[in-house]
Amino acid sequence: MYKRRQFGLLKKRLEERRRFIQVLSGPRQCGKTTLARQVAGALRYPVRSISADDPASLGGAWLLQQWDIARIRGREGGRRGALLVIDEVQKVENWAETVKRLWDEDTAFRMPLRVLVLGSAALLVQKGLTESLAGRFELVRLSHWSFDEMREAFDWPIDRYIYYGGYPGAAGLVKDQERWRSYIRDAMIETTVSRDILHLTRVDKPALLRRLFQLGCAYSGRNLSYQKMLSQLQGAGNTTTLAHYLELLEAAGLLAGLQKYAGQQARQRGSSPKLVALNTALLSAQLPQRFEEMKSDRSAWGQLVESAVGAHIVNGAALAGLRVFYWRERGEEVDFVVQRGKALTAIEVKSGAVREALPGMEAFVRAFKPVRTLVIGPDGIPVEEFLSTPLEKWVA
Repeated sequence: MYKRRQFGLLKKRLEERRRFIQVLSGPRQCGKTTLARQVAGALRYPVRSISADDPASLGGAWLLQQWDIARIRGREGGRRGALLVIDEVQKVENWAETVKRLWDEDTAFRMPLRVLVLGSAALLVQKGLTESLAGRFELVRLSHWSFDEMREAFDWPIDRYIYYGGYPGAAGLVKDQERWRSYIRDAMIETTVSRDILHLTRVDKPALLRRLFQLGCAYSGRNLSYQKMLSQLQGAGNTTTLAHYLELLEAAGLLAGLQKYAGQQARQRGSSPKLVALNTALLSAQLPQRFEEMKSDRSAWGQLVESAVGAHIVNGAALAGLRVFYWRERGEEVDFVVQRGKALTAIEVKSGAVREALPGMEAFVRAFKPVRTLVIGPDGIPVEEFLSTPLEKWVA
């Protein structure tokens, strides 16, 4: 069975004598539940696994009941204790406050119970952690599956990954492209929007959020000002609303809006974010071109390649705790700027057959002196090699 590279980290943390609540967070279908099962099997503790997606879950009272059952398993396990796994935890009302109270009780009475909670909506999980569980948890992040992971699990070549993206549950559907498209649109996009965003947080204009997501996919890999977004969206909402909705879409693993790099100046929400679909399947499923048609369209395929590289950078940065920007000044541009501490890595993506001049890179080097500069594409790092390697291996 395929294991994410976070397997060893999570297993080690759950085996430690000094225990913290382990929080496994990431977008839908990134392997959270499978990874939790694999780790639980490797630990060989008595396990109580529950899901707040179950219609029988009734909030805090239900969670207390399940926790008490896990405590019984923990006593039966003796010194080994037990493991409680709670999936879709953010759907339990006031989950963080309930978990805090029960965890503190177990700590006081030295109850040998390990706890692993899983959540799909990163922004909502993070809110509960920082407000109620400070000092009691460790976060393990998962992202969309990378090219290397899809190749290892399904023997995918690079062009298939660029078009079909990194959803392992959809891999078996690609021979029927219309069925695959319907699955991505209905089971991934709409389910994420309706159940991970609209159901769990206040959104005054749901139709605007959906249209913003569609627009963001259409412009993935490009800068688009909020004013132009408003024009495309027929003037609905305002720039503050659009910026907030972009944050919600990114937290749900759908679409990111990167801000312009501004050096040591105070960074504020920019007027022209760079849009990046966080899984190319989200883009391809909404395009009219099928796989073969897309490959023969140089311009459309180039945008898809650049989107795949952008998704790899943004997803990898989230896992490694790095920050990602773009840079643009007086018509000169650098596609991505990755910041680790004070060190900068500037990245240009060239999807054409011929290497182009890079005046933007030269201007950025003069202005900010990055530690490393990378070109992805012709005469640079091959796209396949870049997507096969974790981002932190490339950046300074």
